[in-house]
Amino acid sequence: MLHRTIFALVVLCLSGPSVHAQAPNALSDVPPALLEDIVTGSRVLADFGVLDAFGHVSARDPRNPKHFLMSRSLAPALVTTDDIMEFDEDGNPVDARGRGVFLERFIHAEIYKARPDVMAVVHTHSPGVVPFSVSKTPLRPLYHNAAFLAAGAPVWDIAREFGATDMLVRNNAIGKSLAQALGDKPVVLMRGHGDVTVGPAVKIAVFRAYYTDVDARLQAQAIGLGGDVTYLSAEEATKADTVNLVVIDRVWDLWKRRVQPTLGK
Repeated sequence: MLHRTIFALVVLCLSGPSVHAQAPNALSDVPPALLEDIVTGSRVLADFGVLDAFGHVSARDPRNPKHFLMSRSLAPALVTTDDIMEFDEDGNPVDARGRGVFLERFIHAEIYKARPDVMAVVHTHSPGVVPFSVSKTPLRPLYHNAAFLAAGAPVWDIAREFGATDMLVRNNAIGKSLAQALGDKPVVLMRGHGDVTVGPAVKIAVFRAYYTDVDARLQAQAIGLGGDVTYLSAEEATKADTVNLVVIDRVWDLWKRRVQPTLGK
């Protein structure tokens, strides 16, 4: 009897860690390229200064379109594929395992609910954009890479519905209000906060986040020169945006090279 007990204990000690080590990765069936796109987008936007220690990039979960994928609460420049988590349609983590999550995940949750066409969402505190979120001057496309802005860039003011707040989208009700302001547009500005861009793929949402910031800086410079500013016409914007989407991989491949040495770390 004693020998059997000792043998059972030895088997338990040997098998326990092995079973634990072989526990399946919750995202093992997600296309690796999609996870890498989230990492690339996070790191590239941080590298360009569009994101700092705050902001986030997400993608709709291809396994369950009501869910989405986003990093745990972490500075974008530090995100790896291992940091990406699954969230349900209300922004709740599916398997938190003690990991912290972004307070403003409700931005993503409510936009995915409202916009079935959206496959990726980016939230930034873009320095170039913030001035346009607090002024009466609308953000408009003045060069071809920002042609998507011709569709409009509405400004959402959290105070209109929620009064004096800490300016953060900290629940579903606030997130829903933001999603409604976005409507069918690719970009929405957040008064005194930043912006949100969306797209049919991570690379496109990231492209829009970057060039929204670039266009805002250029527009402010053009206005500062004095006189009238010539913006893209609706026809020019449509043609330019079509071309941009065709050559998006050229941009994306270049951006990936900026972060490739650290992409898997």
